[in-house]
Amino acid sequence: MTSNPRNDWRGARVSTRRSRWRALRMQMWVPPIVGFGLIVLGWQLYAVHNPYIIPTVSQIVDQLRTQPGLYWHDMLVTLREAVVGASCGMAAAFLLAVLMSHVRILERALMPLAVVLNVTPIVAIAPGLVVAFGFGFTPKYIIAGVIVFFPFLVNSLVGLRSLDPEVLDVFTTLHASRWEVLWRLELPSSLPYLFAAARICLPLSLIGAVVAEFSAAGQTTGLGSLIETSANQADLQAVYASVVVLALLGISVTFVVAMFQRRLLSWQSSSRARSQ
Repeated sequence: MTSNPRNDWRGARVSTRRSRWRALRMQMWVPPIVGFGLIVLGWQLYAVHNPYIIPTVSQIVDQLRTQPGLYWHDMLVTLREAVVGASCGMAAAFLLAVLMSHVRILERALMPLAVVLNVTPIVAIAPGLVVAFGFGFTPKYIIAGVIVFFPFLVNSLVGLRSLDPEVLDVFTTLHASRWEVLWRLELPSSLPYLFAAARICLPLSLIGAVVAEFSAAGQTTGLGSLIETSANQADLQAVYASVVVLALLGISVTFVVAMFQRRLLSWQSSSRARSQ
């Protein structure tokens, strides 16, 4: 029985693709796993010889294992504060960036105020916001939104202005309206910058949410409140277990944004491959 050369060629091509995909996955996952393993090993060695400074890895794991419901609930509270606040802050920053990109005098008038807001320590204004808006979620949303506002505004401005002049000339020749230029040209060209900003701003909003929880006297939920309460009780295991959960939450949020970026901007990578 003779084999079909065409089928053999297709099988070899599929096998080559699979081997390349496996090699790519190894290159993506092996370095961070090795780096994380080295950090865990160094942490464990230091904790064994300094038990009153940091807990061991096994103690942190036991803390998470014995009280999973507590950390899960507080994580969801902090995640809600961060996501809602960051979404509002990034939406406001993008709308202001659109106005600034079309009205330059508005940029010259408002950008210094945005810089002042950015350099103001968030810890300094958090207690005032808690006093003004109460101990609910509102001040947490505001603080998370404020902390992401400036970096998203700057990246949005850069993205909206990163237009291909030749494509813009084509739109001008076709007498496209401002809305058509914004929707069909400026917004698609700014998407890589917006996703890059989101990868920075969403983990940053977690810091804002935790700072807001620190500043809210009487707050009983959230990872920030759990860290503060555990620190006051000198419970190092609970403090570092909360920090680990917060770090894993930041990594997860960054991964989700990167996944959406890869899916939504697949056209960009394919166009680059064709140009090469």
